[in-house]
Order: sequence, then C-alpha cells, then structure tokens
Amino acid sequence: MPSELQIKLNSVQACRESRLKVSQEILENKHLFDELVQICFDPNHEKHHKACWILEFISYRELIWLQPHLNFFFENIPHIKDESAIRPLAKVMQLLVQSHYKEVENSIALSEKNLQQCIETSFDWLITDVKVATKAYSIRTLYILGNHHNWIHPELQIILNKEYHTHSAAYKAVAREVLKKIK
Repeated sequence: MPSELQIKLNSVQACRESRLKVSQEILENKHLFDELVQICFDPNHEKHHKACWILEFISYRELIWLQPHLNFFFENIPHIKDESAIRPLAKVMQLLVQSHYKEVENSIALSEKNLQQCIETSFDWLITDVKVATKAYSIRTLYILGNHHNWIHPELQIILNKEYHTHSAAYKAVAREVLKKIK
C-alpha cells in the first residue's frame, strides 16, 4: 500500500503550482521529510524525480531540515542520472553551499568531506552532458566554493573559456557573469 507521501507524489505535476502545493503539505507535515529524502535518492522509485522537485521547493523555506541528511545527500548525489532529478538537486546543492558560507543563525554546516563531494559533483556536471540549468547551478556553486578554495577559480575559468562557444545563450550568460567576477 502506498505511503502518505507516495500518494502526494503521485499527484505532483511539473507545473509550479502543483509542486508548491505538495511542498507546502510536507512543510506542514515534517514527519514526511525523511521519506522524501530517501525517495529522492532511490533511482528505482518511479517518482524519485518528483521527490527531487519537492525537495528543491522545501529547501527554499527549510533548508536546515537537510542538516541531518547531508552525508547521505552528498554520498548519493553522484549516482543520480535522471535529468529531471539532477536539476533540482543541483539547485539544492547551491543553496547548501550558499548557506554554509553565510554566518547567520540556522546556516548549514557542511563537513570538509561534504564540500569535497560537492566540488567533485559540480565539476562532473560541468564537464559532462547534462542540461544547461544544471551546468549553471554548478558554475555558481563552484564560484562560491572558489572564494574559499583558491584552486577552484583557475580550473573553473579554464573550463568556462574552453566550453563557452559550444553552449547555449543561457550557459554563456552565466559563464560571462562568473568569469567577470573571477577576473
């Protein structure tokens, strides 16, 4: 028999309203969050990409809920291959890194291992054949990380300059923005 969360995921459609509605229901029922994270990283679950969509929306409001799941998140993220799941996870990863480097209450505390896994995954997405939104989030994530790891910006700069002419206008816009900040 499907769980309460699985029933909710069955109702999710790609439109923003649908994703917002279900994410709000989970925000009001935090006990569903652990299962949501598990489904996100179960590529055999037929709704795992929808779980990732919902995780992204929840992360805008309650990113701190991910704190106990960070090791699981970073260990499993490289194994996700579904483009519909990768894009929202790339955004969540960007939010986690942004939060880690902000000195505010309820900021995320990433371990050195988490940060290394984030760097590796972001570079992997940048140099492999994934959609432009994932690459854009990866570029921005690596830019932030490069402010704290001095070897990242030179590597990022090489990749962006090399790949610049082979990508879409959206990729070029993000690349220009970040290259301008790096110089």
